[in-house]
Amino acid sequence: MDYQSTLSYLYNSVPMFQQVGSSAYKEGLENTLILDEHFGHPHRNFHCIHVGGTNGKGSCSHTLAAILHEAGYRVGLYTSPHLIDFRERIRINGQPIPEDYVIRFVENERNFFEPLHTSFFELTTAMAFRYFADEQVDVAVIEVGLGGRLDCTNIISPDLCIITNISFDHTQFLGNTLGKITEEKAGIIKKGIPVIIGETTPETKPVFIKKALELNAPIFFAEENEKEDYPELEYELKGLYQIKNIRTLLTALPQLQVAGYKLSEQAVRNGFAHVCELTGLMGRWQKLQNNPTLICDTGHNVGGITYIVEQLKQQSYRKLHMIIGMVNDKDIRGVLALLPKESEYYFTKASVKRALPENELALLGAETGLLGSCYSNVSSAVHAAQKKSLPEDLIFVGGSSFIVADLLANRDTLNLY
Repeated sequence: MDYQSTLSYLYNSVPMFQQVGSSAYKEGLENTLILDEHFGHPHRNFHCIHVGGTNGKGSCSHTLAAILHEAGYRVGLYTSPHLIDFRERIRINGQPIPEDYVIRFVENERNFFEPLHTSFFELTTAMAFRYFADEQVDVAVIEVGLGGRLDCTNIISPDLCIITNISFDHTQFLGNTLGKITEEKAGIIKKGIPVIIGETTPETKPVFIKKALELNAPIFFAEENEKEDYPELEYELKGLYQIKNIRTLLTALPQLQVAGYKLSEQAVRNGFAHVCELTGLMGRWQKLQNNPTLICDTGHNVGGITYIVEQLKQQSYRKLHMIIGMVNDKDIRGVLALLPKESEYYFTKASVKRALPENELALLGAETGLLGSCYSNVSSAVHAAQKKSLPEDLIFVGGSSFIVADLLANRDTLNLY
């Protein structure tokens, strides 16, 4: 098998949530524990930091990895989903897992995992942990996949847990109230292990406090952190929502230092200032073009879109062009209701099975006063917006991680650098 055929095998032989949605979701840790036993409990060979929440956990995970890298640690980073290449999910000091490791892992282990009928995420989590152990990382930053309590990353014993915030997402699995979702996300809190909470609401805070008390876990709320340990901190990620992530991270760093991590001020500043370069992070309020300005962002639920809309209001432009696509298991009406009505819309769809057809999205958009045209793919929507735009216009591309993934995968043909 070569790399592409290995990926095809993975995508087609084990259910992949990124592609098919709910049918790929497996509740419970039975397969995860069997895989962990088979591979010799690899996560016990390195330190871990566990990062969960609804929005911001990817940015926080990448930034933490960048800071630790700058501090001299050999750092594993496990995140999801990927935007362009599967190997983005599993990195060491910013470098993606080698293609030949992925090929060998699948070839050598398929006879074991095939009878288990594992999910894609169960298998890739096992691969990540085994790879990090094989490569003798000092510490791995592990991003929760979905939820927390029953997520297959939740077998680790971390030095620190971080939960960024709670918003409505994946309600079909996690519950339809903020309280129920919080109970699932708070499932990563461990006995005696400090936990940082990035943002709370009146519904979520009592749930966090109760869980932490039950487990005797020291709990720290970033909202209550008034200290300015790093004045004039430069953060490469420019999204308005990153202000909350900065405070979350600055609340986490002292607890890591208490746990024995050596983090100099220079390492912290360099990590914040060069997170994309150090970790390969993409798609967070990322500018890809000037004159007209083109910006993309992976925010895809009500919580994420709220910040994006607020940031769009702060931009100066002659006209706003919104290229929007969504997947069919999100709160589509909730997101559309937030979007600015004075824009021209380019409704499109991503190249995944979960993508909502662009004409259906346009009909839902029209219900809330969003008017525009339909395009069968992201590239054609971007081309149309570029043709209609003047240099002083702003083109925004988003609504889904998969829309941004299609955009980034076609940067060359769209002349975006």
